[in-house]
Amino acid sequence: MNPKVNDIIMKTMTAVHTAVYKASKGRFGNKMRKAPVLFLTVTGRKSGQPRTVPLLYLADGDRKIIVASKGGDHRHPVWYLNLVANPEATIEVAGQTEQVKATVLSPEEKAVLWPRLVEIYPGYAGYQRKTERDIPLIALTKAG
Repeated sequence: MNPKVNDIIMKTMTAVHTAVYKASKGRFGNKMRKAPVLFLTVTGRKSGQPRTVPLLYLADGDRKIIVASKGGDHRHPVWYLNLVANPEATIEVAGQTEQVKATVLSPEEKAVLWPRLVEIYPGYAGYQRKTERDIPLIALTKAG
């Protein structure tokens, strides 16, 4: 698929998902299949403006694990690049907002967590097969 068309589709889907979640006060859009959804707000590395995106996550103890898949695109998602530039972020889960710090997980940690992520969202396996890029996993932990 043309990368520009893919970006437009992804942005539209994100906007619709966010609108449904907000309009329903979190009753809809808080899960996708078996996977829970959080809303991650990062600071744009170029604009300095807040950017919010809905993401599936895996609860792992006191961490929330997110996947920088971009649907198997050969490029990293912009939110991931923003998070690498500034690991301080905010998440909203079930109406609760929390300040978090992001850490990109090692290949060893990914090997342990990847099967659990694929279990809650099987599409991740196809995304990894679709791209030569190693899809990063990011741990979000409560800041402070």
